[in-house]
Amino acid sequence: MARRHLTPQDWSTAALRAMARGGVAAVSVNALAGELGTTRGSFYWHFKDRDALLTAALEMWEQDTTTALISELGAMTDPRQRLTALFTTALGQESINGLEPAIVAHADLPAVAPVLRRVTERRIGYLTDLYTDLGLAPAPARRQAVAAYAAFLGWLELRRSACDIVPEVATTGTTATVALEHLITELARSAKHQAEPE
Repeated sequence: MARRHLTPQDWSTAALRAMARGGVAAVSVNALAGELGTTRGSFYWHFKDRDALLTAALEMWEQDTTTALISELGAMTDPRQRLTALFTTALGQESINGLEPAIVAHADLPAVAPVLRRVTERRIGYLTDLYTDLGLAPAPARRQAVAAYAAFLGWLELRRSACDIVPEVATTGTTATVALEHLITELARSAKHQAEPE
């Protein structure tokens, strides 16, 4: 049987899965080659070194979870509908379980820091714009965006580390569905009434 040719995206996806399992240290060229059923030569065909792979993997994560999602939501004209869709997608089934908390846990590493900073800035900026579109003044909209983003990160961290204790954060099941709907409702509710300008 012929071996399929791996793409940079295949290597990047494998790197992100390894990162979700064991952090940045788990991104090993040898281990990934074994997982992908190929040789180190395939890796070096696409990447100069491990740092180049980390950068490509994190930029792919940025594109998939932030840039593309924001672009998709742009077709919706109702800001409340956009907000609901954003949280439903962001807090729903993860493509790679535990990846977001693993990336955040390595925020101080040179390969991670610039991408994570861009993603955080873009996401909070987008949330701020959404809350502004819902009628909040700029300062309260920013505060609500930060609170909503903190809720998102906390939700995913609980899912990764304590899902057995907090089944409400699971990706499936009635309890999880009701809890997620409650969170989304609460995050949208705070924007129903215009905050007092400062």
